[in-house]
Amino acid sequence: MVLKLRRAVVTSADPLRVEVDGDERPAWADHGLVGDVREGDEVVVNTEALDLGLGSGGFDVVHVNLTRGLAGAGAGRDHVMKLNYSSLQHPVETVERGVDAPRATPPPVLVLPLHGHLAPAAWAAAQAHPGLKLGYVHAGGGALPGALSRDVAELRSRGLLAGHVTAGSAYGGEREAIALVGALDAAAELGWEAVAVGPGPGVIGSETRYGHGGMAALDAVHAALALGAPTIVSPRMSSGDSRPRHRGLSHHTATVLELALGPVAVAAPESDSPDELQEACGDRHELRTHQVDLAGYAASGLPSQTMGRALDEDRLFFAAALAGGAALADEAGR
Repeated sequence: MVLKLRRAVVTSADPLRVEVDGDERPAWADHGLVGDVREGDEVVVNTEALDLGLGSGGFDVVHVNLTRGLAGAGAGRDHVMKLNYSSLQHPVETVERGVDAPRATPPPVLVLPLHGHLAPAAWAAAQAHPGLKLGYVHAGGGALPGALSRDVAELRSRGLLAGHVTAGSAYGGEREAIALVGALDAAAELGWEAVAVGPGPGVIGSETRYGHGGMAALDAVHAALALGAPTIVSPRMSSGDSRPRHRGLSHHTATVLELALGPVAVAAPESDSPDELQEACGDRHELRTHQVDLAGYAASGLPSQTMGRALDEDRLFFAAALAGGAALADEAGR
């Protein structure tokens, strides 16, 4: 279980590439933690993901910059730690409200199954409700560093997201929360009118019923319901995935709907929903269908690939995410 750390030399800063034992490899550095990385720097990288050939995380990760990263001043005087008791622990200021703050119902919450739902959901919400102040709570289940998401940066630059909070084990967003429920509780105080909550890029998977990153959606559902927020699930569906467990309605979403301790709304595209979604909702959950604009989203310039499949190769995946955004905008407008 010892970390697979190797010395390397940076051969290119943009895109970041390193040479490990004579082999040039792609890499990624969280500049918020390890500082600036420049060509010629000697670094230590974690090579595990690339050596395993993972579909996501297919790059080495810079652990420390030996050339210029050993003089960091730290993050200030805050005493709450993220990545606590690891070698990368660092203090953060959190968004959680005070003990005596009055109880308030947070805005409606859209629970995302994968990071790939975030961009289409945010776009669809803005189309249905121009000017909607939609915030993103980045939870566990996928990549933990907030800086890793190009989608968040693009959505923020376009004004389609009003903010980015990393909660729980996730870190490095614009704001931090110790717990997912604390992030949702603070949403209205942050000025958000609606919330999308879901994992960062990539997802943990083990081909088991419960051992996967999709279970983070169950935690999000329960946090939202516990606070009394209108709660909508954006279902993971696919018309192009080669794996039977994810074709049609993914077992990830089916399991969340089965285990949820309370009823939720479930968004779906009006013209194209697998029968098993209705079966998974049963009499407990409310299925809400919405028209979606796949052509409009394709022309938006926002990310339109999922796991190497283009929008035309997996229309149902994007249609489900667009329906989720439309449902959230509709709930926010009530």
